[in-house]
Amino acid sequence: MSDSPYLYDVTQADFAERVLARSQDVPVLVDFWADWCGPCRMLAPVLHKLAEDYGGKLIVAKVNSDAEQALAAQYGIRSLPTVKLFRNGAVVDEFMGVQPESQIRALLDRHIPRESDAVRETALATWRAGDAAKAEALLRQALEDDPGNDKIAPDLAQVLLASGKADEAEQVLRGLPANRIEDADIKRLLASVHFARLVANAPDADALKARLDTAPDDLETLELLAARWILEGHYEAGMDALLQIMRKSRKYNDDAGRRGLLAAFELLGNDDRVTPYRRQMFNLLH
Repeated sequence: MSDSPYLYDVTQADFAERVLARSQDVPVLVDFWADWCGPCRMLAPVLHKLAEDYGGKLIVAKVNSDAEQALAAQYGIRSLPTVKLFRNGAVVDEFMGVQPESQIRALLDRHIPRESDAVRETALATWRAGDAAKAEALLRQALEDDPGNDKIAPDLAQVLLASGKADEAEQVLRGLPANRIEDADIKRLLASVHFARLVANAPDADALKARLDTAPDDLETLELLAARWILEGHYEAGMDALLQIMRKSRKYNDDAGRRGLLAAFELLGNDDRVTPYRRQMFNLLH
């Protein structure tokens, strides 16, 4: 066993102290293993390296499942190796089998505090207090200092969107790893970018409504009004307007009604309001 202070054996007798209690202060990664388990021996040096690399921000505790059968049974261990991450006395994540170091790091980084997270919190508090410029500067610096923290870019994008900087918000989001861009929260932000870019220099909703009253077939005004409504949270009104554009002209602005509806669906996610509009769009397409 390593003499590292960040990696040690645990048993039923000291599990409560060295895992449950310790996890109140720092994440504890518990490796359930056995001597006969070949994959366990493959995983062990990876976990040892991670314990050292995180330098006290992570503890790796090893449980010999043969010697500690009651403990293994308590945590439902059915195959080896099984690795469980404890935080604040409870299991918050886990994996089974040998995993690449990069994948284990990605799991750990969801739970291990980073210095840039404190900057994020300060920046968001500053933004809520009304100083968007200072919040933007803090988040840009945090992103430069810790580009691997993929929670910073969405925060920065939200501040930029609120400041009317839709193009910059999209640039920040597109800089994320490809797999992160596919996450629902990023897709929602990109959908907001679509609508924010449309209304960047547009009149407010009341002015657009007045314009539309005098020219009901003005599809550009209708598209701008739909974007305004959606950004203001009037989703049904916005989607009704986009359906109207689809009915009037599929050719207008590269099928703007359909593209706008797809962005609205991304923005709303699994909201029940999406289903009837998705059905109506499908009927118009077919």
